[in-house]
Amino acid sequence: MRKKISFFVVNTSGSPIRQFAASVWFLRLAALSVFACLVLFGYIVYDYYNLKSAFFHSHKLENQIAAQLNEITNQRNQIQNFANEINSLKGKLISLNGFEKKIRTIANIEQSENESNLFGIGGSIPEDLDANIELVKKHNSLIREMHEQVGQLEFAASTQKKGFESLLKYLQDQRNLLAATPAVRPTRGWVTSRFGYRISPFTGRREFHKGLDIATRKGTPIIATADGVVTYAGNKGLLGKTLVIDHGHGMVTRYGHCDKLLKKAGTRVKRGDSIATIGNTGRSTGSHVHYEVRLNGVPVNPEKYILN
Repeated sequence: MRKKISFFVVNTSGSPIRQFAASVWFLRLAALSVFACLVLFGYIVYDYYNLKSAFFHSHKLENQIAAQLNEITNQRNQIQNFANEINSLKGKLISLNGFEKKIRTIANIEQSENESNLFGIGGSIPEDLDANIELVKKHNSLIREMHEQVGQLEFAASTQKKGFESLLKYLQDQRNLLAATPAVRPTRGWVTSRFGYRISPFTGRREFHKGLDIATRKGTPIIATADGVVTYAGNKGLLGKTLVIDHGHGMVTRYGHCDKLLKKAGTRVKRGDSIATIGNTGRSTGSHVHYEVRLNGVPVNPEKYILN
């Protein structure tokens, strides 16, 4: 005989007590069913949670992949822009090299040793990079070519710098030489005696006149005819008060018969600076300046060095 369990239901409203009886086997089956339902419900909830979590994670990965693809696209665009900039820089270097050659040709300056090998000894001009290359397939190829050409551009820039430095040095030397070369009259007035042989106004004999005599009113300014350094300022025998300027490059000028000397020995002067005034000191027949130009110690005709 199967065992049964009785249940009594008491109602607080005063209704009669109700009795239910169920076998132990039925109760066990009911409990097992309830447990199974709870387990199934828990699995469903757990699976839903995992599914929702996976969906969120998948959406996050999609956003990350999209962001990475966008970054890759931007990087590829930058690589293509860099390739175009390398081509542009190469063109500018070639133009600068051509400009240097043009200056040297116009100024009749010796060509630079680096004229024919801007990109290295025997190195030809690198071909332009193909900035429109399909980077998906040839990304590494373009990067490698860019790296090689950057090295070539660095060498070319260094070579071009040396070329311009040598050109600048030459032009500066030429400018210094021109600044140190007498090129103007030392004073305004009238030429009373030229460079060369003449009859001396004191002895009546033929003598060699080493300079140029320019006569004008006493006190008229005498100017330096080129840049240089005053090496002597004082009395010098028959020339009276004399001022001597060393211009470098073997060039020296002398100014004799001065009234006042405005510069002292050791003073650096520029072309056009007032250095003395016209006088009549020493052996002289009137107010004038005896102007001499000497090249490596040898008197030369001053008129060849007067351009104004």
